[in-house]
Amino acid sequence: MVDRRHDGSTDRTGFDETRNYLSDALGRVVPRAVARRAIDVAVRTDAAEYAPDEPVTINVVIRNRLPVPVEVPTSTHRSWGWAVDGVTEATDERRYVRDEESALSLRAGETKRATATWNGRFRRTADEGLDRSVGAERGEHTISVFVPVPDADERHEAATQIRIR
Repeated sequence: MVDRRHDGSTDRTGFDETRNYLSDALGRVVPRAVARRAIDVAVRTDAAEYAPDEPVTINVVIRNRLPVPVEVPTSTHRSWGWAVDGVTEATDERRYVRDEESALSLRAGETKRATATWNGRFRRTADEGLDRSVGAERGEHTISVFVPVPDADERHEAATQIRIR
């Protein structure tokens, strides 16, 4: 998941993060409780059914429903994430994401789009500390995306079902 910015640099979150300082300032004025409710998260995949080990393209859409900019605080440095059957990025390996809070900024009515690709496998850490890759079982699987807000009860999440045949 790589996005090119207007200046040619890479944005690791997949979003175009062109800085708008006026929007940032106004976004801080909107109360956090309102800002958290203002965003809408959606997810879809490129197909409903896949062969074993076939890559799944995950399309993420995060939208600000308000006509004013908002800044949504996040519990980690990550502004969004994805999971398969509740397993973040389909791995149980230790994640090295800074725990410091950050924020997801959206301009008035802005929609941010990103894509991620799941290879159809889960990374598992074995008892001896070695990692192994395990293919997803045949059947239904849930692909979800989320914005990690500090209050888990207010977490913005969307999910879709796929089938491995």
